[in-house]
Amino acid sequence: MAKLSAKDLEYRLESNSVSLINFHFVFVPKRRKPVLVGAVAERLQEIIFDLVVEHQWKLIALEILPDHVHLLVNVKPTNSAAQVARWVKGRAAHHLRGEFPHLLRLPSLWTPSYFIGSVGNVSTETVRKYIESQTAK
Repeated sequence: MAKLSAKDLEYRLESNSVSLINFHFVFVPKRRKPVLVGAVAERLQEIIFDLVVEHQWKLIALEILPDHVHLLVNVKPTNSAAQVARWVKGRAAHHLRGEFPHLLRLPSLWTPSYFIGSVGNVSTETVRKYIESQTAK
């Protein structure tokens, strides 16, 4: 994965909010089968790009490996991590299993679980100290 640039850490300005919500997802195919290769990987990338445009996310990094996917994306404050995961996994499973019959041999394309980590430009410790310092004023 590429390193974050200064542009990736810019705040998102909306009509009623200012935010910086970057999520790191890891999605794994069922039974960790190495099925995300060749045309399947290319099509998965297209599906994710379409979702990024549709939902006005900012794609920071995407790495599709044979047995898992890393996705680092900046989302709007109205999008929860669970929604993003559901949209990516749901649309990908629907299209990929329809277009690549060999994927129908798996009971489902994805495991029901996923990894999510939040990423920002300040650490949790910095925010905790800031909040604690507010009571002293």
